[in-house]
Amino acid sequence: MSADVSGRGELPPAFLAPGSSSFLDFLAHQAPELLPAARPVPAVRDASAVPHGTTIIAAEYADGVLLAGDRRITAGGMIAHHGAEKVFPADEFSVVGISGTVGPAVEMVRLFQLELEHYEKVEGVPLSLAGKANRLSAMIRDNLGLAMQGLAVIPLFAGWDTAAGRGRLYSYDMAGGRTEEHGFAATGSGSLFARGALKKLYRPGLSEDEVVTAVLQALWDAADEDSATGGPDPARRLHPVVTVVTADGYRRLADAEVAEKSHAVAAQRAERPDGPHAGTR
Repeated sequence: MSADVSGRGELPPAFLAPGSSSFLDFLAHQAPELLPAARPVPAVRDASAVPHGTTIIAAEYADGVLLAGDRRITAGGMIAHHGAEKVFPADEFSVVGISGTVGPAVEMVRLFQLELEHYEKVEGVPLSLAGKANRLSAMIRDNLGLAMQGLAVIPLFAGWDTAAGRGRLYSYDMAGGRTEEHGFAATGSGSLFARGALKKLYRPGLSEDEVVTAVLQALWDAADEDSATGGPDPARRLHPVVTVVTADGYRRLADAEVAEKSHAVAAQRAERPDGPHAGTR
């Protein structure tokens, strides 16, 4: 026996009318004032004092792609949060990591997750990985007004391309420009040091264990040189967030597993403070 829902009313016509499968397009047409880009924002006097997050690293490996991030958020010269989450699943087969202004970045990720879910429900199939990357690019471009005031959001996006049968990763600039990266990529204030480390440690075809260790080494180097990047924090039992996406979908490595690998890196650093030589891990 079906439930009686007659007293609950019907969906407004807007929800039933044919149109774009984009939730953002729907919102722009029906309630544009709810979009972040439509909100009036006062002039920003000191953008550096707004909480910012760094550093995010993505890398391809034999079974898919990895995306990892440190846990620190800073506000000017102060540490705002020690254990922040800056890496999020976008859907079952993709992941996004945020650097830049935390508030707009987290809101953008939530809208992005909703956008992908809405598309799949309307169309009956998931958006392609390139399509997801393009949708995120448009959302970053919509944030350009805030970015020009110093409140930029610059994510990394990675996922499993079910059509191509491989992992792919994308970087962005603050105007929404999208670039498909090959091998590895990094963003945030510590990215310069992370990329320098990975140039020596990375090679195509790494196993999951090898790529996780290489990325943890790179985050360690970034934290060693960049005050806005947080290193492993055993006292608080905080270690980087490490996620992978393979043909089986998104998976976050257990904290205990990352902690074990971080401790192994720390033991190596006790003997070699500058990290492993090229060709070693």
